[in-house]
Amino acid sequence: MTDGRPYRRRVTDHAHARKIEFAAFVRRALDDARATRAWSGTEVSRRTGVSRQTINRWVRGDWSSDPEAARVVSFCEGLGLDPAAAFAALGWDRTGPSRRRPDTPPMDPDIEALLRRLVDPGVSDLEKFHIRETVRYLAYRPPLPGSARNTDKRAG
Repeated sequence: MTDGRPYRRRVTDHAHARKIEFAAFVRRALDDARATRAWSGTEVSRRTGVSRQTINRWVRGDWSSDPEAARVVSFCEGLGLDPAAAFAALGWDRTGPSRRRPDTPPMDPDIEALLRRLVDPGVSDLEKFHIRETVRYLAYRPPLPGSARNTDKRAG
């Protein structure tokens, strides 16, 4: 047709499909965070730096312009996901130069052992839950009083 309606419909359908695809990606990420880490929506928001309102809009597909790339990256990195999967759901072109990730320092052998247990299918879900909870507690607890001074004394 010459009035442009079929073209408009395709663009609208494509935009709608992108919203549905991204909403499904976000929903799966949230479900995974709830199931494997027992994180609430508030905890996901805190860990990712993306507000609950924004995450809820993404889940509903209720956005008129594309989500900000920085927020999408923060969301993904906070949940340990590859942002490329979110970008693919959004239909964003990823052929440009990719951001080089810094080399990660060698990992402590005890941490490696914990990670192996967390991915081992022979370890029960209950034990994995306790490992995650213990690590989470240690990672976010306030430092012990005088712990910096004790470290300095041993090093000197």
